[in-house]
This record gives sequence, structure tokens and C-alpha cells, in this order.
Amino acid sequence: MRIVHHLENSRSLRVLWMLEEMGLDYELRRYPRDPKTLLAPPALRQVHPLGKSPVLQDGDLVLAESGAILDYLADRYDTNRQLSPAPMPAEATERIDYRYWLHYAEGSAMPPLLLTLVIGRIRTAPMPFFARPIARSIADKAERSFIGPQRRLHLEWMERRLAESPWFAGDRFTAADIQMSFPIQAAAARGGGLDDKPALRAFLARIGERPAYQRAEAKGGALQALRGD
Repeated sequence: MRIVHHLENSRSLRVLWMLEEMGLDYELRRYPRDPKTLLAPPALRQVHPLGKSPVLQDGDLVLAESGAILDYLADRYDTNRQLSPAPMPAEATERIDYRYWLHYAEGSAMPPLLLTLVIGRIRTAPMPFFARPIARSIADKAERSFIGPQRRLHLEWMERRLAESPWFAGDRFTAADIQMSFPIQAAAARGGGLDDKPALRAFLARIGERPAYQRAEAKGGALQALRGD
């Protein structure tokens, strides 16, 4: 029996969505965030040493990292290639694009968004009054000189891709789109983050209309103010 250890309001919703798209049975174990830190609860360390989510148990296998889990599910269960292109050399371009975006989501797209979250917390963190101007000055400089430009660069890159192609790997929906959903949702959660990105907004509208995505949200909870875990 497949078991998904799912942290509420987190990127692990993608694993539920993948399983729903594939029509695979699974047991869902939901974990609420710590009410004080808003991070994953200590109970998740009993599942995986890092104490993070998602974690998939499939028989004796215990696998963490959303990209690795989606890749595993596609390789093991997607026999009709519904959500993953055929291995190379067949359909090589689609397969290369699929693999690129599957890894790009966490490897390149998420770091600027996580830094945005960290900088936001620095601005609002409790501290002595005399330290606040210094902390905010550092945060503002980091946002202007590095984080903001990097975030815009990656959002423009994603927008360009979806302006050229309806889905990240090409003409059809794949697991790469499931993996890419969270960075785009995280960017949208920032006020006005996608105001000038019509292709990305259209992508979010399309995935929200998918019955499998709606079932995943119904079981795992809708994404709210997105966190880093």
C-alpha cells in the first residue's frame, strides 16, 4: 500500500495530485504545521530523518523529495506514458524538456522565492527597536540587488516558455507541469507577483480546472499563504 506523508499547505500537494492523475490508490497521512514556527512538526522525523514532506512509502521504499517521487511514480506506474514522455531516443525533444523542467522547479525556480520568504520574515521579525532599521536596510538591499532581479529573471523565463508552448514539456500535460505548479503558485501568492505574466496566470487557471487537482486539494487541503516547506 502506498502511503503519502503530507504536510498541510505545502509543496507535497503535488504528490497527491500525481497519484490522482494516475488513478493510483494511496493512504494519506496529513501533518499540521507547528502553530508557533509554521514549520513541519517533529513527528515527520519519525518518517524521514530530515523531517520534511513529502515522503512516499511504497512497500519497503521510503522516498523523499517531490521531484524524485514524481520521477519514481512515472517510471514505475506510468506504463502508458500518460504523464511522462517515452525514454530517449524516441521523442527526444519532449523527453529532454520534460526532464529539464522537472528538475528546474526546485533547482532554480524555488531558491529566489524562498529567499523572498526569508527576507519578508527578517522585515517582520521581533527585534530591539535599534536593530530594526539595520535589518530592514539589509533586507531591502538584498531584495534590490539580488533577490528581486533573480525572481523576475526566472518568472520571465517561465512566462516565455508557456507563451511558446501550452505545457512545459510541449503540447501535452505531464508530470513536469505538476512539479512546476508550486513555484508559480508561490510567486502568485506574493501580491501582484504575476500581474504582468498572462501565460503563467493561464497555466494556474488550467491546472485548477483539472479534476485530479481538485481531488488532491479536497484530500490534502488547498494551498493558502505558501510557506517554504
